[in-house]
Amino acid sequence: MANESFLANVKLLIQMHSQGLLGGETMPEDALLGIVPENDLPNVLTLGMALNYQRNSYTLWQSIAQAYQDERIRWIFNPHAVSKSSIEELRQALLQERVALQPNRHPEIWKSVSTGITQSSLKGDVAGMLESVQFDIASLKDMMQVTRKREFPYLSGPKIFNYWLYVMETYTGVKWKSRELITIAPDTHIMKATVKLGLCPSDVLDGTAEDRNLVAEAWEKALRGSGLAPIDVHTPLWLWSRAGFPPLSGDVSRS
Repeated sequence: MANESFLANVKLLIQMHSQGLLGGETMPEDALLGIVPENDLPNVLTLGMALNYQRNSYTLWQSIAQAYQDERIRWIFNPHAVSKSSIEELRQALLQERVALQPNRHPEIWKSVSTGITQSSLKGDVAGMLESVQFDIASLKDMMQVTRKREFPYLSGPKIFNYWLYVMETYTGVKWKSRELITIAPDTHIMKATVKLGLCPSDVLDGTAEDRNLVAEAWEKALRGSGLAPIDVHTPLWLWSRAGFPPLSGDVSRS
């Protein structure tokens, strides 16, 4: 019964999100819509996500959108071009619109990920990299989180990796094989919402790697057999937390 009650709350939360009752309907990555053409979205989303660590996501993606609109520095979103560039040239371009905030570490990450993409793809881009693993998440996880992990700093971490898979599905329409392998991406808002729903104790709010793994595993177990994949609840949970946890009710006011 306890699990039935929990699932009922989860489904209500998803319903509230679909009805626009959680506010904040504009997600950070929406900043790219109408600016970055569909064929370029995989590269821009992937490289941008590689720096989406301990950052204000809205500010990051606004900076990325501004950088893309500047034709002089748009090359930073071309993995092949980045892999051939000098680190100094890349640094100046990334700092111009504050895509990079750390002048050394962030350009190094951007170049490493670009090189990893280029070497994993006959086409030298993200679309080619995904084609090389036949859009199979199991193969992609093995490549980016095991065999070539060092080439994908931050992006290979479980939180960013799984959210990247979700964002790629949402914005580029990629159809993943083994979609059930996309676990929830436990950032601060997800952790708080998980505790609020009673799925995990408040101890996990310490936010250690072990805590994040516990949250991801708890969601995987709780949703098993429900017809929902853990990543399906990510955005409703995230918005629910940002909105200050309005009551789980279909009558929630938009205010």
